[in-house]
Amino acid sequence: MTTLPEIYAAKIAAGELHADDAQEAVLPQFERIRAELAKPVKKGWFRKATPDPVEGLYLWGGVGRGKSMLMDLFVDSLDVPVRRVHFHAFMQEIHEAMHKARKSGVEDAIQPVAKAVAESVRVLAFDEMQITDITDAMIVGRLFEQLFEAGTVVVTTSNRVPDDLYKDGLNRQLFLPFIGLIKERLRVWELVSPVDYRQNRLSGNQVYFVQAGTEARAQIRAIWQDLSGGTADPLVLTIKGRKVELPAFRNGVARATFFDLCSKMLGPGDYLAIADAVKVLILEDIPRLSRHNFNEAKRFVTLIDALYEAKVRLICSAAAEPEMLYVEGEGTFEFERTASRLREMQDAEWGQSD
Repeated sequence: MTTLPEIYAAKIAAGELHADDAQEAVLPQFERIRAELAKPVKKGWFRKATPDPVEGLYLWGGVGRGKSMLMDLFVDSLDVPVRRVHFHAFMQEIHEAMHKARKSGVEDAIQPVAKAVAESVRVLAFDEMQITDITDAMIVGRLFEQLFEAGTVVVTTSNRVPDDLYKDGLNRQLFLPFIGLIKERLRVWELVSPVDYRQNRLSGNQVYFVQAGTEARAQIRAIWQDLSGGTADPLVLTIKGRKVELPAFRNGVARATFFDLCSKMLGPGDYLAIADAVKVLILEDIPRLSRHNFNEAKRFVTLIDALYEAKVRLICSAAAEPEMLYVEGEGTFEFERTASRLREMQDAEWGQSD
């Protein structure tokens, strides 16, 4: 069986990765879990065996340090049922499943939901564990306690240390036992790399394309392929019972068109949720804006504000330079700030972590 350090070394030798001491240092943690999962499960005489508990991993660190890439290597190396999923999307699925369970009349909706998850996978591999919603905060403790008891192994990435999860959140004292559970069942490891690989890929490169036919589309397609690193699935966010879909999402990078995000009845809460869920947004086919598409223009302004405040890296194609996108009709004066932000967001240093 090839180990994860060997897989990593082979990719460096092939020129697919650059050697990084911080990344190499965490590989034994992933390999520890992979080796434990490869062991046969001991069966009892009279009941179905529960797998021996395996200590998971909580890998945290700055954006672009390679956490998702390392998770890819780990997930691809496993021979047990595993699910790789964005933490936000997973929690939305849990809420929907609990809603259905309550309709069936069960007293404790978490129990059947946790049981179904544990029976479907051996490993849950989460991207970007973060808690911002009180409804998530109130159920994660009991949910994960039952998953761990069933033998589910959790490996997760995050941009923050466990003690900062749900920081300053409402009724946070009720959430603190979950932090204790994380520390008890997952090994906490900080990925301290000085290199922001995602930012470096974009630094100095064009990120705003004035549409010029197939050339601009080809350049954006190449950026998407480089940043996403493979096939992508839609990311469906549920905001106050409504579903908002980003057509393609992988490794914190989302891809959508202007029509997807600005021609539909979306509001500030939707755009804030998008900005919270992604690190890079590739937005294509921004048209000229005027009184004829005033509502779409207003939504676009709101979207850019949300992305700007959240420091989301924006890569886009548009019908004109920012200052020439909205030149006539009501709202042109207000759009000057948006044009300024679009220009600022093109800077090579914009969006880098402090």
